[in-house]
Amino acid sequence: MRIAIASDHAALELKSAIGSHLADLGHQINDLGPHDGASVDYPDYGYRLAGVIASGAADFGVALCGSGIGISIAVNRHPACRAALVSEPLSAKLAREHNDANVIVMGGRLIGAEMAKACAEIFVATPFGEGRHTRRVDKLSHPNIAEETP
Repeated sequence: MRIAIASDHAALELKSAIGSHLADLGHQINDLGPHDGASVDYPDYGYRLAGVIASGAADFGVALCGSGIGISIAVNRHPACRAALVSEPLSAKLAREHNDANVIVMGGRLIGAEMAKACAEIFVATPFGEGRHTRRVDKLSHPNIAEETP
């Protein structure tokens, strides 16, 4: 798989650990930065990652910031992205299986490296379940097809 990974300064070490782990598993990693510990703005890296996913240059994305919340908001601004903030492997698996998430998000200040690696590993290994989930996922990228709520 081609996997793009980005973070802010608060998750730089976690980005390195996850990127190395996924590369060891045979995946092609595109590290979008940052590459040093200087303070950066997570939206810049979230938007960069979203652009790579939307262009088709990567199959999946890994987005990280201190809590995971800010960068997930940035990535999800792009209609081609379905970023899921997770903290354990079951959520990572269900994000792929039920929601066809194409970006996994974690908080560098909230999750340990081993747990984060387990989440990323199961995320990229889990296929989308399709079936009944397809209709719902289509509505995520095309809200105009959503039924009106009574």
